[in-house]
Amino acid sequence: MAIDYDNLLSMEFPEVEQAYTLKDTMLYGLGLGLGMDPLDEAQLRFVYEKELRALPTMAAVLGHPGFWARESGTGLDWVRILHGEQSLIFHDTLPPQGAIRSKTRITQIIDKGADKGALLFLEREGVEAASGRSLFTARQTIFARGDGGFGGPKVSTPPPHTLPEGPPEAVCDLPTLPQAALIYRLSGDDNPLHADPAVAKQAGYEAPILHGLCTFGVAGHALLKTFCGYDPARLKAIQVRFSAPVYPGETLRTEMWRDGPVVSFRTLAVERELVVLNNGRAEVSQ
Repeated sequence: MAIDYDNLLSMEFPEVEQAYTLKDTMLYGLGLGLGMDPLDEAQLRFVYEKELRALPTMAAVLGHPGFWARESGTGLDWVRILHGEQSLIFHDTLPPQGAIRSKTRITQIIDKGADKGALLFLEREGVEAASGRSLFTARQTIFARGDGGFGGPKVSTPPPHTLPEGPPEAVCDLPTLPQAALIYRLSGDDNPLHADPAVAKQAGYEAPILHGLCTFGVAGHALLKTFCGYDPARLKAIQVRFSAPVYPGETLRTEMWRDGPVVSFRTLAVERELVVLNNGRAEVSQ
């Protein structure tokens, strides 16, 4: 079944309301590897209930519409879709517990051609359910590898953020746990690709891979540590392009270039010398 452009672009997503607890917030932090050093009090604030804070990138897993691409009627070859890009804009600090109300919409679909796939751009607004206070805007690009050539309008692909030339101003190495994916999946993404060795091998991987949004969160941790003094309110926005999978247990090195409030960055899997997040751009307060 081919993509029905008009039908997919006008697709109505149900509003999602999701409650989360202090335990959920701590579990998300543990999934990213915070608390690995039990004497690091800065990291402890995100994994211990005393004066608990929520990591900003936790917004990526709150109020998500679920695996909607698998539903009948989308026309998508959902088995072949990939998470291409992710961004978050923070309008206010995420509370450590509460409830989020969100609404997702498809903002654009680009037909790259029959042999090149299609791009779907999605946007999700998250508000505090109790007060209606705007908390974040999440934007996601899906690369539908098997769905190009459906006759959609010819639109140029938005250019990625360009990284500066020369050595980075700052480098932050953060280890991941061998069981990182098994912990992180408890925050909502239970795809067996991240837990079951047999499923991972069928997909062409030597072992279960880490969730892309977990790698995204580790990069957010590096920015928070390096330029924000672990103050969540100082991270205003973050966007990345996913370029390669990560295996749990690898060390993630985030290289950063700062220009005023803008931080350009990329993240590498150190052991394989491979860029796994690229064209990163963040905004931090002075």
